[in-house]
Amino acid sequence: MIILGIDPGLRTTGFGVIQKQGSKLRYIASGTIKSGEGDLPTRLKVILDGVSQVAATYRPDCAAIEQVFVNVNPQSTLLLGQARGAAICALVSHTLSVAEYSPTQVKQAVVGTGRAAKPQVQDMVARLLALPGLPGTDAADALGVAICHAHSQATLALVGSMAAARLAEATAKTPARKTARGAKAQQGASAAPAGQAEAVALPADGRSAPAKAVLAGLRMRRGRLVG
Repeated sequence: MIILGIDPGLRTTGFGVIQKQGSKLRYIASGTIKSGEGDLPTRLKVILDGVSQVAATYRPDCAAIEQVFVNVNPQSTLLLGQARGAAICALVSHTLSVAEYSPTQVKQAVVGTGRAAKPQVQDMVARLLALPGLPGTDAADALGVAICHAHSQATLALVGSMAAARLAEATAKTPARKTARGAKAQQGASAAPAGQAEAVALPADGRSAPAKAVLAGLRMRRGRLVG
């Protein structure tokens, strides 16, 4: 499975492409898309065209993008959201499913802590993908998003296989339980005639020996014995 990770930004958008083969990750490509210094609509189109070109070149099976975090400056957050929207439109135009992860989730997946600094992310991305050197910060973040998605898919696959195994186990037990219940019901139905066959014949007076003994005990306590 080939995964395209995107780290959106109005000035610089990072991208990273990796391949997931079982539990192994393989680096394919990474880089940045520079939007230049034009007006906002033009810069957004540069991002859209750039992400679209990356998707067309590497033909990923799915994509993942980092979520926008609320900045102290609302204007910066708004601009980042617009850049992110342009990137998502490009991905969707290539019929790609787009997963979203927060910066904390990405850092947790790559470094093991959601408070990791950018140099730590760069170092771990290089280690996980066996890169000869450290990638740039934007490319490293994009590769981190792709790695995060790969880990997420592996977790979902594991949970799915466990659920399927439990369902198969429950399905296998159901016929056995039905068979056991049917056997008990059949045994109970055939037990009635046997009980009748084993009934104790009573004497002519209608009293069994145990019943006579009980009556005798009652009469003795009253001080008399009746034959």
